[in-house]
Amino acid sequence: MTRRRRHARTFAALLGASVLFSQGDARGGGLYFSDRGVRPMGRAGAFVAGADDLGALWYNPAGLADAGTSLLGDFSWLRFSSEFTRQLRIVDADNTVRYVNSPTVSGTSPVIPFPTLAWSYNFGPKKEWTIASGSYAPYAAIATYPEQVNGAPSPARYALGSFDGSALILIGGWVAYKPIEQLRIGIGVGALVGFFQSNVTFSVSPADRLVAAPEQPEYDAATTFRVGPIVAPTGNLGVTWVPTKALRVATSFQLPVVVSSHTKFEVRLPSAAIFDGARVSGSDAHVKFKLPPILRFGVEGRPIEELRVELAYVHEFWSVHDSIELAPEGVAIEGISGLPKRVPIPGIKFPRNFQDTNSYRLGGEYSFKLWGYLMDLRAGVSYETTAIPRSYLSLLTVDMDKITTSIGGGLHVGEHWRLDMTYAHLFASSVNVPADEAKIPRVNPIAGNAPFEAVNGGRYAASADLLGVGAQYKF
Repeated sequence: MTRRRRHARTFAALLGASVLFSQGDARGGGLYFSDRGVRPMGRAGAFVAGADDLGALWYNPAGLADAGTSLLGDFSWLRFSSEFTRQLRIVDADNTVRYVNSPTVSGTSPVIPFPTLAWSYNFGPKKEWTIASGSYAPYAAIATYPEQVNGAPSPARYALGSFDGSALILIGGWVAYKPIEQLRIGIGVGALVGFFQSNVTFSVSPADRLVAAPEQPEYDAATTFRVGPIVAPTGNLGVTWVPTKALRVATSFQLPVVVSSHTKFEVRLPSAAIFDGARVSGSDAHVKFKLPPILRFGVEGRPIEELRVELAYVHEFWSVHDSIELAPEGVAIEGISGLPKRVPIPGIKFPRNFQDTNSYRLGGEYSFKLWGYLMDLRAGVSYETTAIPRSYLSLLTVDMDKITTSIGGGLHVGEHWRLDMTYAHLFASSVNVPADEAKIPRVNPIAGNAPFEAVNGGRYAASADLLGVGAQYKF
C-alpha cells in the first residue's frame, strides 16, 4: 500500500472517529451529573425503600403500589458549570519534552427544565393493582464551551462544542401489585427516545509538523452530527418488603439501554489550500453503544409516624460501556489534492473503558403541621464515585467523584394537592490528568512521525446546583 493511500485511509477513518468523539452518555456516572426527581432528590436520591408515589417510576416500580390514583408533574434545572485548564505534552524534533498550559476555558449550561409527567390508576377488589405511565428526561450535564478564549481558538474545541439541539426522554408503562400489606412488586417497560446533537473539531495538520503546527486553526475541521431518531428499549422491576410498620426493605433493577441508531453528520473541511475543491459525499452512519444496568438497595426506618429515614446503595454497571461503534453508510472523502479521487470511510470502534460506579445515600423526611397545613421537610446527602478513569476524562463527559447535599419540602393543600420544591448542590472533586497519562488523542488524519499527543491532559473542575418544583394531585 502506498504512503498516499495510507494517508487517505487514515483520513477517512479519523473523520469517522471525529463523530465518535462527539457521542455522549446517560446515567449517574456519565453524562447524568445528578439523579432525578424533585421529591426523591430532596432526600439526595435515597428513595428506594421509601418510594411511594409516582417518583417510584425510576427508583423502584414496586413503590407504585402506594401511589394510588394520582397525577404528578415536576420540573428541575441542573445549573452545571465546569472549567478546564489544558496541559499539552509536546515532543520537539530534537526529542525535547515541553509542557504547554492553555488558558482556562469555562462551560455553562442553558436553562432547561427537565420534566417528569406521570399518572397512575389504582384498582381491584382490595386496591391491590396499580397501573401507571409517564415520561421523564435525564438530568444531563449539558454545557456549551466558547469557540474562542482570549481571541484564540478554544482549547476545548477538540473535545466538545455544545449539545444544543439535543432532546432525550424516557417514556414507559408500569404495573404494581400488592397481594398482601407486607409485599409490593412492580415492573415496567419503556424506551429512551429522541435525538442527540453535538459538534466537535478535529485537526488535519500533518503530525510531523512539516506543513503546519499541530493545532494551526486553518487545519481545523468542524463536525456537526445528529443521532436519531433514537428508540432504545429498556425496563425495570422492583420488590419492597414491609415486615413491620417501622421498617421497609427494597431492591430494584434497571435493565441496560442499547442505543443503535441512525446518524446524520456534516463536516466543514479546513480552510487550508490543500482542501480547495474537496468535499464529503454522503452523511449517513449507524451508531451503537451500551448504557449500563443499575442495581439499587434501600432500607427505610420509620421510628415514628412522622419521620422516615432511608439508607440506600446504588451500583451502576458502567463497565458495559467499553466502546462506541460507528458504521458509515456510503460516506467518502472526494477531491483532496494528492489523494485518491474517492476514499470510503470505514467502520470505527472507539474505546471508552468506563468503570462501575458506587453511590451511598442517606436521606429522609419529617412531616408536621404548621398554620393548619401539613408540611414535609426533606434532607439528604450522598457520595458517588466516577465512571471515567482519570486517563480518559475529557470535556465530552465531565464526571468525577462527588458529594450531593440536598434540602426540600412539601406543602399539602387540602385533601388532594402536594406542592414540592428541592435544592441540591453537587460538590465535585477537581481532577488533574497529567499530560503524560492522558489517553485521548487529537484526531489527526494525516500520518506522520510525531509522537502521540493527548488533548485531555490538564485540570478539570465542575459543580452543579439542582433546583426543582413539582405538584402531585391524588384522587
